Amino acid sequence: MSFRDRLTSRADAVGAFLGTRIGALPPGPITDAMGYACNGGKRLRGFLVLESAALYGIDAAALPAAAAIEALHAYSLVHDDLPCMDDDDLRRGQPTVHVAWDEATAVLVGDALQSLAFELVAEGDLPAERRLDLSLTLARASGGAGMVLGQALDIAAETAEAPLDLKGIGALQSLKTGALIEWSAAAGARMAGADTGPLATYARAIGLAFQIADDILDVEGDAAATGKAVGKDAGANKATYVSLLGLDAAKTEARRLVTQAEDALAPFGDRAATLRDCARFIVTRDR
Repeated sequence: MSFRDRLTSRADAVGAFLGTRIGALPPGPITDAMGYACNGGKRLRGFLVLESAALYGIDAAALPAAAAIEALHAYSLVHDDLPCMDDDDLRRGQPTVHVAWDEATAVLVGDALQSLAFELVAEGDLPAERRLDLSLTLARASGGAGMVLGQALDIAAETAEAPLDLKGIGALQSLKTGALIEWSAAAGARMAGADTGPLATYARAIGLAFQIADDILDVEGDAAATGKAVGKDAGANKATYVSLLGLDAAKTEARRLVTQAEDALAPFGDRAATLRDCARFIVTRDR
């Protein structure tokens, strides 16, 4: 099976599981909009959960955690798209939730998806202490010391007197984007009660590479392919890896990070071939 076929297969499995759980909720506009918000996308974070668990032979038990991170990621996008945040009208090739419904619905949908994420990650056949560890670390990765802090720093940077330098961008993105990617890639080791070090190192590298690739797509990408607006960073005079390094140097840095990520997987040998493919995919994707 090719990498893209495996990515699609994993995405379908996570999507089906998540769809079933959302479909079991009381019917109404919130449930409808939750399902809508979770449609589409690469489901890369869920993929990382399943593939990291596969290293330890427990990927079947990892499906609730994979669905949980996708629900939480979807919540973050719904809120990020709101007029008070990034004010985006398009996400994954379709109108954003606040456009398709209204702002109040979008806020509540995000809240409900976040709650569902923690419900899912606390379930399953894993030992209670490992489910607790997953819940605790997900809370830290997504909250005021993780993703939410990164979002706040991103908003503050828009009105700061001086643009961020490379160190500042790296710190911001390690929280806004990288924290959930790191949780996802290390989830398999947590579920197995193993050392998270190698996978966390891998995840930090691909998390930064992912953001650089996003910055490149904002310059070179096509809205029809990305499913969202492009050129917004330049229009807002926002400091990015591309604006600070230049396009060619940003691409070089992304490739360096891929090599770093691949090296981190050395302890797993050939078993980590799919995760190596994933690192390369991150910097070659078109959306």
